[in-house]
Amino acid sequence: MSGLKVLVIGSGGREHALAWKLAQSDVVEEVLVAPGNAGTAVSFTNVPIADGDLDGLLAFAQENAIGLTVVGPEVPLANGIVDKFQAAGLTIFGPTQAAAQLESSKAFAKAFMAEHGVPTAKAAVFTEYEAAKAALPDFVSADGVVIKASGLAAGKGVIVCDDLAQAETALQEIMQDKSFGTAGDEVLVEERMSGPELSLLVLTDGETAVPLLPSRDHKRAYDNDQGPNTGGMGAYGPPADVDQTLVDEIMTTIVEPTIRGMAAQGTPYVGVLYAGLMLTDAGPKVIEFNCRFGDPETQVVLPMLDGDLAEIMLACINGRLDANLIKQHSGACVTVVLAAPGYPSSYPKGLPISGLDAVPGDNIVFHAGTKLADDQVVTSGGRVLAVTARGADLKTAVAQAYAGVETIQFENAHYRTDIGRGN
Repeated sequence: MSGLKVLVIGSGGREHALAWKLAQSDVVEEVLVAPGNAGTAVSFTNVPIADGDLDGLLAFAQENAIGLTVVGPEVPLANGIVDKFQAAGLTIFGPTQAAAQLESSKAFAKAFMAEHGVPTAKAAVFTEYEAAKAALPDFVSADGVVIKASGLAAGKGVIVCDDLAQAETALQEIMQDKSFGTAGDEVLVEERMSGPELSLLVLTDGETAVPLLPSRDHKRAYDNDQGPNTGGMGAYGPPADVDQTLVDEIMTTIVEPTIRGMAAQGTPYVGVLYAGLMLTDAGPKVIEFNCRFGDPETQVVLPMLDGDLAEIMLACINGRLDANLIKQHSGACVTVVLAAPGYPSSYPKGLPISGLDAVPGDNIVFHAGTKLADDQVVTSGGRVLAVTARGADLKTAVAQAYAGVETIQFENAHYRTDIGRGN
C-alpha cells in the first residue's frame, strides 16, 4: 500500500508528534490533522473539524479517501469513534468504545484488574458522598490516600492526599463541588502507593503486544516535583532504573493478562495501551490505564522509534503485529514543556511566541496550545510547546533540549528546569 492519506485527530503536542512520525512513512502520501494547531498547519494540512465532532470527522474521511485515521485524544475514543468508523468500513487506529473503558471508567478498570489478577492498589468505588467519606479512615495510612474521579477528567482527576483532612477536602471538591463535572459522579478511594513512576506504551493487535520505549513524565508544575498536578511538564526515556528484565516482568504480569482478559470478555483491545505504573517494593503495579498515546510521553517515545509507524498501525488493525516491526534508536530522548503563566489553573491566551526559528536544528519543537493569528504564532492553551531532543545519552539530550527552550519567548512562559535531571 502506498499513497496513503492519513487523518490524525486532535490538536495537541501528542498529535503533532504522531503526524510528524507518520509523515516519515514510506506508504504515506499526505497527513491531515483535525483540528490541529499552528505547528501542524506549517508542516501538514489542518482540517477545521473539532475532535469531538464524530459525524463531521466520519464524513470528511469518507469524502476525502482517508486510508488511515489515527485518534489522539481519549474523549473521541470513549465516545465510540472507532466503532463508528469501523461500521462505515473505514480503517482507524484505536480501541473500541467498550475497550476504551479501561480509561474512561476507573471503576471498570479497577474491577477488571481485580478479576484478572493485574497488580494494582487496593481501592473501593463510591457513588454516594457520605459513604465515601465514612470509608476514608480505612484507607488513609502513613503514606496518605488517593482520591480519583472515575470518569475522564483530562488527566487531572486524581488528588494525592497526605492525610485524612486533605482526603475529605478532595472528596468534597470532586463529589459535592463537581470540580471535574460528571467525571466525579463515581469516585475511587485508593491506597497510596510509593515508588518511582513509569510510563510504558504498548502497541497491540488484540493478541500480540509489543512495548515501546519506557519513559517517565513529570506531572507536578514546579521543580523538584512541587506544586499542583498537570497534564505533564516534560518526560524522558529510557529511565536509568528500568532494564529489559523489568520491562519483561511488566509485560508478563500486567500487559499480557490485560490483553488476554479484554479478548476473553469479547472486547479485544487494539491500538496503543498506556500503562501508568508505580515501581513499588512489591513489584510494578498499575496506577491507571490510558487508551491512547500519552502526552508528553509520545514526544519522547516516537522520536526513539526506529520503524514505520503507519505500517505498524496497519499491522495492529489487521491482526498481524510482529515484534520485528518495532525497534528503538540507541541513546536517550527528553522533552520539555513550555506552559502558559498560571497553568494548570487559569491562564491567558493569545500571547505572541517568538524565537521558534532560532531553535537549534537538532531539536524538534512539537506544538500543543498554539494557533496562527494574522501569521503570528500565539498561545491558545495551557501547555504551549514541547521541545524534544535526542542524544547519545540522557545528559546530552537534556542539555540540547534546554538549549532549544531558552531560544523561545512568550510573556511569563513557565517551564521546569529539572526534566530528566537527577531522577
